[in-house]
Amino acid sequence: MESQNKPTAKDFFLNLGAIIALGVFVGNLISLLFTVINKAYPITTGYNYYSSYSISFPVATLIIVFPLYILFMWLLERDYSVYPEQKRGFVRRWLTFITLFVSGGTLIGDLVTVLYYFIDGQEMTAGFIMKILSILVISLAIFFYYTYDLLGKSNNTSRKIWVGASVLVILLSIVWGFSVLGSPRTQRLLKYDEQKVNDLASISNKINTYYSQKGDLPVVLADTGLDYYVPEVDSQSQKPYEYTKTGNTTYNICAEFNKASTEGNQRYKYPSYLSTWQHPAGRYCFNKTINPNLYSEPIPVY
Repeated sequence: MESQNKPTAKDFFLNLGAIIALGVFVGNLISLLFTVINKAYPITTGYNYYSSYSISFPVATLIIVFPLYILFMWLLERDYSVYPEQKRGFVRRWLTFITLFVSGGTLIGDLVTVLYYFIDGQEMTAGFIMKILSILVISLAIFFYYTYDLLGKSNNTSRKIWVGASVLVILLSIVWGFSVLGSPRTQRLLKYDEQKVNDLASISNKINTYYSQKGDLPVVLADTGLDYYVPEVDSQSQKPYEYTKTGNTTYNICAEFNKASTEGNQRYKYPSYLSTWQHPAGRYCFNKTINPNLYSEPIPVY
């Protein structure tokens, strides 16, 4: 059989594709774990700019990219069984060393971060420790797998074990994510609620602007004029949001919500700038009051 000592374009792109797929699925696995950890162990002190938690993109990426990585590796091993000398070629060795370098650098950075937090006296919360452990375990697994393969000690059995362990970790991470954040349907309902709150906040700002210009509240919402950037219709039900003037400086705006904004163990909570828009599930009206002292002189409209 003819020997193929020189690297081929197929060998190069399969190795490159495998390394890229590895980086993409590992990055999204870490993103998935971090999102779930942030939700399960929320930060209770300091600033928290959280607006919503979503695992849709990392889960979708893992479902597509991880099988691609397995396919690339299978194609490579199939070729190496025919041309074993290619496995020792510079293309595979260079990309393997790059992978080992990145994994080793991540491990070192992980340890430096832990040591820094310890020396600096900062609190090591459960969420922080779990994030560190996630990076540590994933980086160690990649480092040892590629080191083992580089030394020529891997075989079909060991590769199947690694694949099985990886699939198990990914499946458990996805299941954990859905158990903490809710099913895709729940996530969709929560996104609708978040959009409704943002819409109501925009409508409230629009009403405040009208008061600053007219010195009075609008009788109906249409009096404020059309505004492309302020949705006045519920995107879920396609019904207009309810507005009622209840006094000279008071009004109600209402919407139908799918879930309570705060449930039990902080399953869902709006960011701080929307803290006044907490709501239960079902139809709910927000009672708003304008401070006339802020608008003592109406702003002229030109």
